[in-house]
Amino acid sequence: MTEGLQPTEEYDGGLRVKLLDDDAGIREIPCSSYTDAIAVVKDRRYDVTAAKIIDRDGEVVFTSAEMDIDVWESIWRREKRREALNVEERACPYDSLSCFPDDLCVRCEIDTLQNTVSRD
Repeated sequence: MTEGLQPTEEYDGGLRVKLLDDDAGIREIPCSSYTDAIAVVKDRRYDVTAAKIIDRDGEVVFTSAEMDIDVWESIWRREKRREALNVEERACPYDSLSCFPDDLCVRCEIDTLQNTVSRD
């Protein structure tokens, strides 16, 4: 059915740790989370010349040549916490604590759907 169509690019959706060693060369280790990537860097940091964490978009977000992994981890954790707290408030008419502008509670979703249907 789709013969002849090949993807133009590949994307595995994962983080990678790239370990650079003057003697052994370059080794890439796939990681499923930043926590895993940080653990790999910490475990191998004294065995390699440099270590890099590469995000899902292929951008280098950490390199041991520029920063200590412990310092970078503390900054990453602080930013992660800040992002978790930076949620837009929503005044839910049903006083639901789990009602957010981009993730409505069930009752607000029903109201939204009823309002949409009644306009049509």
